[in-house]
Amino acid sequence: MDSEIWSKLPVEILDHILTFLPLKSLLILASTCRHFHSLLSSPAFASRADCRSRLSPSSSAFLVLSHPHSHRHHFRLYDSLLGSWRSSPLPSSSSSALLLSTSNSLFCFSLPSSSAFLISNLLTRSSRLIPFPSLPFSASSFELLSFVSTPASGYRILASSSRSSPAFLYDSRSLSWRRFDSFNLRLSRSRLGEGVYFEENFYFATSDRHPVSRFDPESGVVERCGRGLELLENELTFCRLVSDGERRLFLVGGVGPNGISRGVKVWVRAGDGWAETERVPEMICRKLMSVCYHNYEHVYCLWHQGMICICCYTWPEVLYYRESRGTWHWLPKCPSLPEKWSCGFRWYSFLPEISATV
Repeated sequence: MDSEIWSKLPVEILDHILTFLPLKSLLILASTCRHFHSLLSSPAFASRADCRSRLSPSSSAFLVLSHPHSHRHHFRLYDSLLGSWRSSPLPSSSSSALLLSTSNSLFCFSLPSSSAFLISNLLTRSSRLIPFPSLPFSASSFELLSFVSTPASGYRILASSSRSSPAFLYDSRSLSWRRFDSFNLRLSRSRLGEGVYFEENFYFATSDRHPVSRFDPESGVVERCGRGLELLENELTFCRLVSDGERRLFLVGGVGPNGISRGVKVWVRAGDGWAETERVPEMICRKLMSVCYHNYEHVYCLWHQGMICICCYTWPEVLYYRESRGTWHWLPKCPSLPEKWSCGFRWYSFLPEISATV
């Protein structure tokens, strides 16, 4: 179409037409000229486009697979709505960046050489460098890191480099860090103590008698909240937390005598306690236990589009529970994954939004 026709169209009509384009086409169009880049980058257009994508059944949602040996730091994508792997990977924002966490459409990287975090929206290729809160601050051995973003409140990073170190909370609204010297949690054994965000609080799985603790970022108070799980004190072999971000908080835990899991159950937060809501079928549980070989520090969980995903660092498949159907399934293995890769598999949830700002 002649460029003069586009230039004569009222902005409101052009804006409305462009919201019908798929996200990939919008990103390509934004690079063609300054006019389109300015229009597509405006907060008003981004808000309308995201609103339409959330109402559309073709909205995108991906599980991201990261591995230390990934070529040029590309991430493999599984389209959870279409139930298939994408042929083209998602490139990282920097070859030296270490992916730590994701939240909705934002990625949180660590840049050890720059002593900073890198928050990035890989769709819009926008990013922000956030210096570590204090030096020295170990970028390769976080004891605790939680990254959460919400459309209304921006994003937050809660980090601590060791169990005896203070915790630091970064808030994108104030662009500053807060320090908490009395932050002291005995985190559950896992590769990374990644808490979940629920009802304006951070929740963590701990190795105390009460296996769950809550941190209030406003008051700086840490409270135990494992009531209802006391009877499992000698049977709970591991526990991980996941949240749908809005209404429910889940605990996934292995149960069995002498520290050996004979089953895996799911509890949901109910008032001030916990109520059992689901358990992994026996045959599926046997495969899960054989995959991690009872090395439970390799097991981690995440929430993705109505699914509780149980993952293992040493296995390229994901066990997920689709809550709406009450069924358990194994995610198909990525066909392009080299057979020689035996460990280091890390999964993340990715919900593309062009309006997510860094």
